[in-house]
Amino acid sequence: MKLTHSRAVVMMILVTLMWSMAGVVTRQLEAARSFEVTFWRSFFTVASLLVILPFFQGGAVFAKIRNGGKALWLSGICWSVMFTAFMVALTLTTVANVLVTMALGPFITALMARIFIGHKMPARTWGAIALAGAGMAWMYGGQMSLGSELAGTCVALLVPLAGSCNWTVVQHSRAHGQGIDLVPAVLVGAAFSSLATLPLAFPFSATPHDIGLLAVLGLFQLAIPCVLAVLCAGVLKAPEVALLALLEVIFGILLAWMGAGEVPGANVLTGGALVIAALVVNELIGWRQKA
Repeated sequence: MKLTHSRAVVMMILVTLMWSMAGVVTRQLEAARSFEVTFWRSFFTVASLLVILPFFQGGAVFAKIRNGGKALWLSGICWSVMFTAFMVALTLTTVANVLVTMALGPFITALMARIFIGHKMPARTWGAIALAGAGMAWMYGGQMSLGSELAGTCVALLVPLAGSCNWTVVQHSRAHGQGIDLVPAVLVGAAFSSLATLPLAFPFSATPHDIGLLAVLGLFQLAIPCVLAVLCAGVLKAPEVALLALLEVIFGILLAWMGAGEVPGANVLTGGALVIAALVVNELIGWRQKA
């Protein structure tokens, strides 16, 4: 099936819906907590990708990993940090806090690209970063007296930081003639995350119910949507991907609200609205200027 632009948009919306499952499913766990949650999700992601990737790419996928060079392994480390920090953050703070914090990714990426690659940032992006920063300050200000909430938000901040490092590594390697296939890098990242959290997951306390839910997350919330997102990124423009990815924030908060009774606080809604508004305006202006 040829992936047209309209199909890629629909697929990207489906991807964000699948990504947004994590919060509400995590709230249904009976006994698994913290690093054990991360271990099982990453473990089932590896198991799923070991079936999915050879089906789509054949045995070549393993050759790509062996011959990927330093850049692919660095990308894998970035993915592992993203996978691990995301699930740990969900056990420490609300779904809304985690998702809004992750929405800072495009701005952190722009800053890293400016510092490490020399990409120039237009004035609108600086303004958007300032507005997003105000939104996050409002969120943080409401959490200063809540140690676990603030800790969870700080852990969640590792997700966009690692994602921005990943993008910088990919862009730098491509600029030097070395392309990275991001799909095998996801497999490497999931494997690193699983191995790193295994010692921290003991003693296991997950019930069969928990393991079943985490298997669902590994396959349907991470493995499949990550593969589909990479395919969509080959068709859609970067601003389109950034804007559509924001649906994860909306879907995730709504699912946690309806499925787990997790009502977002007023400071999160206000600060989150500023962050999302800044990203939407920045991307739309950039899109129109390039059109």
